[in-house]
Amino acid sequence: MGPVGREPAHLDGQLTRRTEITGEAMAENVEGRTIPREVALERRLQELLSRGRALMIATAESCTGGGVAQRITSIPGSSVYFRGGIVAYANDVKLELLGVTQTILEHEGAVSEACARAMAEGARTALGSDITVSTTGVAGPGGGSTRKPVGLVYVAVARRAETTVREHRFAGDRAAVVAAAIDASLEMLVAAVEETLACRGAQ
Repeated sequence: MGPVGREPAHLDGQLTRRTEITGEAMAENVEGRTIPREVALERRLQELLSRGRALMIATAESCTGGGVAQRITSIPGSSVYFRGGIVAYANDVKLELLGVTQTILEHEGAVSEACARAMAEGARTALGSDITVSTTGVAGPGGGSTRKPVGLVYVAVARRAETTVREHRFAGDRAAVVAAAIDASLEMLVAAVEETLACRGAQ
């Protein structure tokens, strides 16, 4: 099992901006021309995967409601590398389609590292992908608590060798939290694809 990266509380207000900076920097380097930040990450996936690399990706989403899949499929030709996505908003869907256990939901909760991990691994199996990203969190404005406040989001990426989960605490309203979670998911997905392809090239 992979590591869980936890963002320090004092960085809460900086997370969205950090994502924006990453996107802007990437926009300057994709295909040698400037690409708007909001499409830079999905363009990077296309650049990495549309050349017969035989690597398939998929999504399992809760709090982002299909937004990650929408960003990926907004690029023409993404069917070459995108298997599909499952929007598992309700707990029974997480159970039935993704294999999240009742024990996880009862003891850890739907918004947890364990649930994000199980979602990513379950979708990877269900959709037959090489790499799958999952999201689960509290987008707000309601639903938060002292232990799990609005803005808490877990993003997981499952690969054959390991599953990595990161905890984020995003600032802003519901739209801002969802947008930041989508960006964070695509960043993790791009990084996982790059690392996987690099490992294949080294073999």
